Amino acid sequence: MTINDTQNEIVEEFSQLDDWMDRYGLIIDLGNTLPPIDEKYRTPEHLIEGCQSRVWLNAELTPEGKVHYTADSDAIIVKGIISLLIKVLNDHTPDEILASDLHFINDIGLSEHLSPTRSNGLLAMVKQMRLYALAFKARQDAQ
Repeated sequence: MTINDTQNEIVEEFSQLDDWMDRYGLIIDLGNTLPPIDEKYRTPEHLIEGCQSRVWLNAELTPEGKVHYTADSDAIIVKGIISLLIKVLNDHTPDEILASDLHFINDIGLSEHLSPTRSNGLLAMVKQMRLYALAFKARQDAQ
């Protein structure tokens, strides 16, 4: 499934919910399904700068050349947001991640329903995920 296919699924799922309290509920449910991050990644080096809440993110390049993300947060809404990002970007190549336009964020109205500090955090999460992809791409290109 492509990044856009996953984004379209998310947009479809959210479009069935008219009320933003229901959408927040869905985001929280998604956060509750996020597998826990290994304790060894709950370190200052894995904290995302720019987030009001604490968000830990790790990425590894699989032998197949795909980026695999794991994350966690101490805030339930933020955990749901990072789980959405992982759902969209996880297990794709660095090139696919770097070329992606994460339109689902605007399409579901997420950016307009977050506080300014949460919006900044969302941008910081996307930036960090892209930085991991960029680093893996540079490593692949150097080989």
